Amino acid sequence: MSTGAGKISQAISLAVATLAAGIMPAPLERDPARDEILRKMAAVAGERGWGMDVLLQVAGLDADLLFPGGSAELVEAWFDLCDRDMLEAMWDTEEAPRLSQRVRQALLYRLPVDEAVRSATRKGLSVLLAPCEGKALRRSMMRTINAIWQAAQDDSSGLTYVTKRLSLGGVYASVLLYWLARGDNEAALAAFVDRRLADVLRIGRIKARMGGFPFMARA
Repeated sequence: MSTGAGKISQAISLAVATLAAGIMPAPLERDPARDEILRKMAAVAGERGWGMDVLLQVAGLDADLLFPGGSAELVEAWFDLCDRDMLEAMWDTEEAPRLSQRVRQALLYRLPVDEAVRSATRKGLSVLLAPCEGKALRRSMMRTINAIWQAAQDDSSGLTYVTKRLSLGGVYASVLLYWLARGDNEAALAAFVDRRLADVLRIGRIKARMGGFPFMARA
């Protein structure tokens, strides 16, 4: 698990560096048929995995034609669907007044206290942690980090855009790993998110006093 955690953290660091350079991965194909299959797969993936044999059993003999990239494409598309679910949940929720509060909401929507989602994510990450799937893992993390900022309705640009994504990458990495290991306790997870965001806010205020660029110091 420690090796996997290290690979996840490294992938997030690379994803943030790529985002900071202004590069976004190409959009994934999205349509209701694919989304329906992804939800069916996610319901069983925690126990049965994301294999193409499971896909055919769950969604029919032609389902593989919608995912020619195999298991990695399945997982990458499901992570993208989770990002979209998070965005939809944020649109349906009363907007918090402060940016840091909206980031908190987005993180908790993206990583819900749902054992099926957590188990499916764990199995999905094991697919993307394969040596040949590093790019898919990095693309997924890029989309999620960017989606969290979109959900939080952040409109920063320039250097602030870069520093915010760098900071959020570190927060998301630690929260994701905590959620995978101990995400069955809603109160404990929320408290962990609060501690991580408080750390970033504190550092941001220090940087602001020193003339640096804060993450959410005025949020």
